[in-house]
Amino acid sequence: MSGVIKKFFITSMFMWMAPIMILYAFNNELLPGVSHLSPHSLTVLSGLVAVISVNIVIAFYIYMAMKEPSDKHEPDPKFVAEAKASVSRLTSNGEDSAKSIKKEE
Repeated sequence: MSGVIKKFFITSMFMWMAPIMILYAFNNELLPGVSHLSPHSLTVLSGLVAVISVNIVIAFYIYMAMKEPSDKHEPDPKFVAEAKASVSRLTSNGEDSAKSIKKEE
């Protein structure tokens, strides 16, 4: 479980750091070729690149999650038993209410 939390924390940090670093680089003219852009173009381009960077980080996180083995995680048996009991209770109540509706008709 700690591995999942660590991946989530690292990905969250990149989701905050990447756009801030991109905006800083654009606004302080650290990237070549941005000094000749108008302020409006600079704002639009830096915002677009920052948004794209966040989407890349999200896509990478999804890729890491899909690559993780599915048999590695086992559900909690108590939770599964409670969920099955809840579903069977709901379906039996649903059948009883359907029968009572048919009797009323």
